[in-house]
Amino acid sequence: MTTSDAQSQPDHSTPQAVDATMFTYSIRLRPGQDVKKELDALVQKRRIGAGAMLTCVGSLTDVTLRLANQEGPTAWKGHFEIVSLVGTLSMNGSHLHLSVSDSTGHTIGGHLLDGCKIYTTAELVIGVMPDLDYVREPDPTFGYRELVVKKRKKK
Repeated sequence: MTTSDAQSQPDHSTPQAVDATMFTYSIRLRPGQDVKKELDALVQKRRIGAGAMLTCVGSLTDVTLRLANQEGPTAWKGHFEIVSLVGTLSMNGSHLHLSVSDSTGHTIGGHLLDGCKIYTTAELVIGVMPDLDYVREPDPTFGYRELVVKKRKKK
């Protein structure tokens, strides 16, 4: 391979960081609301192309997660504290992970699914990057649709 050939090949060893400005939304979810359904509705209503879950605290009575390397959901009922909710948000596909702890401090986590119901409250802060779009494209490594960050086209 010549030097010019090497320069024309994409460099997958070093991820390219894309800079963007951010603004935030702060919201509170109320008893009985479903965390994922409410986040999906907010993303669609506000037409969020690229967002990030900055923080979330609260409590749940029902938890539904897809655990690591599992095909289907696992559900729990009881009282749980939200200890972490992280991930990316986009009309093109969100990717969120939730961790909760029970009354003994036992903590579980996985992919957030529908069915996570608020007990008393959930306080969320979401960052939005209006100059970006997050899209999901197939990655040949495992075949999953993975994040691709794109600069939003100016209208």
